[in-house]
Amino acid sequence: MRIAFYAPLKPPDHPVPSGDRRMARLLIAALRLGGHRVDLASRFRAYDGSGDTARQRRLAARGGRLAERLIRRYRATPPEGRPQAWFTYHLYHKAPDWLGPAVSAALGIPYVVAEASHAPKRQNGPWAVGYAAAAAAIGAADAVVGFNPVDAVCLGPLLKLGCRSTLLRPFLDGSVFAAAAAERDRHRSRLAAQWELPSGEPWLLTVAMLRADKLESFRVLGGALAGLGDRPWRLLVAGAGGAEAEARAVLAPFGGRVTWLGQVSATDLPAIYAAADAMVWPAVREAYGMALLEGQAAGLLVVAGDTGGVGQIVRHGVTGLLTPIGDAAAFAQAVADLLDDAVLRRRMGAAAARLAAAENDMATAAHRLDAVLAALR
Repeated sequence: MRIAFYAPLKPPDHPVPSGDRRMARLLIAALRLGGHRVDLASRFRAYDGSGDTARQRRLAARGGRLAERLIRRYRATPPEGRPQAWFTYHLYHKAPDWLGPAVSAALGIPYVVAEASHAPKRQNGPWAVGYAAAAAAIGAADAVVGFNPVDAVCLGPLLKLGCRSTLLRPFLDGSVFAAAAAERDRHRSRLAAQWELPSGEPWLLTVAMLRADKLESFRVLGGALAGLGDRPWRLLVAGAGGAEAEARAVLAPFGGRVTWLGQVSATDLPAIYAAADAMVWPAVREAYGMALLEGQAAGLLVVAGDTGGVGQIVRHGVTGLLTPIGDAAAFAQAVADLLDDAVLRRRMGAAAARLAAAENDMATAAHRLDAVLAALR
């Protein structure tokens, strides 16, 4: 099937890395693995992060014009070159889909959305325009693919009769992470020398964009680290962003026990995951956390806040530990339990790698996505 792919929040070739961009790229790869031809329909960003009604209306007008242009272009294309389905990834009130519903209706093709979310509390707020557009798009969908079971609760009332709803586990190509895990000792020795880290102490790892919406997680993490007593540990932080100064300030009391790695390329990340002893992330307002899955695929256990779809990735007591969201004391206790038990760390790390390979692999996702599309033919 020929698929027109669109991501209104951030196009998959956007220069700034993020979990959202990562999942868009993975979806395209999985669809192609399933034998489909995927074309990027548009790079139009429909995102309004400030709740500016006038901006939302301008985006709506521009989206309408772009949709009309796409419809004219596709209609002028021979039938074999036209999309047979439209696939939109990650639409919500801040980034609605102004293109897909109109183009799909005009061409008479199925409209599929993945990772859509609906927040009724936004109905009359500053994102009312985007809220209404996102709700209308979700209501027009012929199939909905979700990664976070929490989203399904609010989406249900919007879905039209016959819309197919599928819950898909977050996924990745785990081969590069498994390869890094097999070379753990070499990676650890190299990083110890590069960053002057004591290889005999447990390394905790945080991988996150340093944005304002991540600061609450850093505050919880700082509170948890303060509760670890005199246990030995080092924290490695991989990531960059506009709130870096604030994140550094939160962890400043720990001085040299925190190593800031800066922005790490996708090529270098697997080695860092594999070299660490535990991944720690409070996950405040996290949808599910692709970095958590990447860490597990590299054989790294995870301590995370139990929110959103994180439980779809971290299996509590098996591949890591989940704690109540925002509870620094509980998070500290979970980390302390793992710092005190090297055998438990190794066992959970091995289970994390095994289950990531079995339950979160791209081939499984490709098969399930293909089944969704096949049902719409």
